[in-house]
Amino acid sequence: MFSDPQRNVTQFHLVPGAQVADFGAGPGFYTIPLARVVGGGKVHAIEVQKDMLAKLKSNAHGAHVTNVEYLWGDIERVGGTHLADGSMDAVVAANIIFQVTDKAGMIKEAHRILKTGGRIFLIDWKESYGGIGPMASQVVPEIKAKELLDAHGFGFERTISAGEHHYGLVYKKK
Repeated sequence: MFSDPQRNVTQFHLVPGAQVADFGAGPGFYTIPLARVVGGGKVHAIEVQKDMLAKLKSNAHGAHVTNVEYLWGDIERVGGTHLADGSMDAVVAANIIFQVTDKAGMIKEAHRILKTGGRIFLIDWKESYGGIGPMASQVVPEIKAKELLDAHGFGFERTISAGEHHYGLVYKKK
């Protein structure tokens, strides 16, 4: 079984009214379930591909989700999300760390926008699966992801069950 965004989102224990940044939001696999959970809060969907932002807007409209802010931004650069310092309760980075070139830059940007005590939810591939998911050379092993988070001002909180082919980490901003 592959990673189930709806199931994973329920494991985050987000509260209604939360402000959440969805890094590399893509077509909204996480954005839409997140928006439903936070209700009167807001999901700030950040995507670098403009065509993907358009697809996300269409998907959210079709799902009758209205509490999403669509941001064209660069999650690898400090300030690249266009969100204010300490403004987010949570950051979701699902199936994205293997794609980014500057992994430390992405973690630094998450740290910058999170409130003290805010959490980052990182979900990614455990390995390459013969053409499904990332190439073997792109996989970021769980231990490497933990090292990145530990080195950039986050403290381990817990793991989540993110599916047979994925790992899920929850870290808190110190």
